[in-house]
Amino acid sequence: MTYRVKSDFLSVVVERGFLADCTDLQGLDEALLAGVVPAYIGYDATAKSLHVGHLLNVMLLRWFQKTGGKPITLMGGGTTKVGDPSFRSEERPLLTPQAIDDNIASMQRVFARYLDYGEGATGALMLNNAEWLDGLNYLDFLRDIGRHFSVNRMLSFESVKSRLDREQSLSFLEFNYMILQAYDFLELYRRYGCLLQMGGSDQWGNIVNGIDLTRRVLEREIFGLTTPLLTTSDGRKMGKSASGAVWLDAAMLSPYEFWQFWRNTTDADVGRFLKLYTELPVAECDRLGRLDGAGINEAKIVLANEVTGLLHGPEAAAAAEATAREVFEKGGVGEDLPTLALSAAEVGDGISVVQLIVRSGLAASGKEAKRLIADQGARLNDAPLTDPGLMLDAAALAEPVKLSAGRKRHALVVLADQ
Repeated sequence: MTYRVKSDFLSVVVERGFLADCTDLQGLDEALLAGVVPAYIGYDATAKSLHVGHLLNVMLLRWFQKTGGKPITLMGGGTTKVGDPSFRSEERPLLTPQAIDDNIASMQRVFARYLDYGEGATGALMLNNAEWLDGLNYLDFLRDIGRHFSVNRMLSFESVKSRLDREQSLSFLEFNYMILQAYDFLELYRRYGCLLQMGGSDQWGNIVNGIDLTRRVLEREIFGLTTPLLTTSDGRKMGKSASGAVWLDAAMLSPYEFWQFWRNTTDADVGRFLKLYTELPVAECDRLGRLDGAGINEAKIVLANEVTGLLHGPEAAAAAEATAREVFEKGGVGEDLPTLALSAAEVGDGISVVQLIVRSGLAASGKEAKRLIADQGARLNDAPLTDPGLMLDAAALAEPVKLSAGRKRHALVVLADQ
């Protein structure tokens, strides 16, 4: 018989599609019903910003707080120095301590949009595992913690096994990562009474390690919950666009481009994404997801507005929609389009349209830009672009130039000196 959850948080998790697996669903449900439960998700500081691939679990933390839990965002100031080998084909490049600190400071701004770090029983905590990892004595750690881990079992985890099966190198440094992450869970329980670790389903082995370690060292039962690893209905990895990662920091991706990513959602994904990435009632998400024709396009605008509003604010979402309508419905330029500003020196006697397409982010390479032109997918000021050898001089750029790749991706090119 399938267990029916009773707590508010797990009801949301099940109903909205966040649940992939849980180590003890009934035990966790009972703990949530008994009082405020601290739970954490870990984030290594490998980039200056979180991206859309992180957003599912950020929303999970937000729901956790909204339903009475105490969320912990654990920044990997210590573990980033090692690097998570999970499903990586090669070792991550090692970052300096200063770069790690800078990345953490940048990521904190994104978390503050979704979580309340104020005082109180459910106030979120931002912690850094360097606090306990940086000062570890290696011999003591091996004796007290390392003895609880079986190398045979660690080799069986899919994240490690997949690397070894492909005969790809796995350094001893990376192999230590799963022990350090397990130790994080133990320390968070000791220091903050943290009962739950959450994460993507690729983190299942690491989460179970932490639960086993805490049981062995402290004889305490704690819990793990994972979310599904999302792909779009057409098989693409969630969070990737044609021009690269979809960053959550406005300095790395404009609110308009972020809005446009969601507006371009495949029809079949609209209902599912509304439930995962917005706070609209489930019945409304289902209703919008069932629409077709012009209706599903309006549902995509609702999705884009809701997700962008949570991250960048309702005003940014409204401005992005206004720009999109100006560009798509009226054929205009739109003030909020991604803009490439060129100096007169950069333009010189002329700059190729292929180079402009690449530099504006509409194509990843010159070869891709030329293919776009050959396939009749490129436009210049809304007119078909057919000549890959076209050069634009300062006179041609006296007014902003609009470049388009397909019907949905646009950018402006302007002279910065104007």
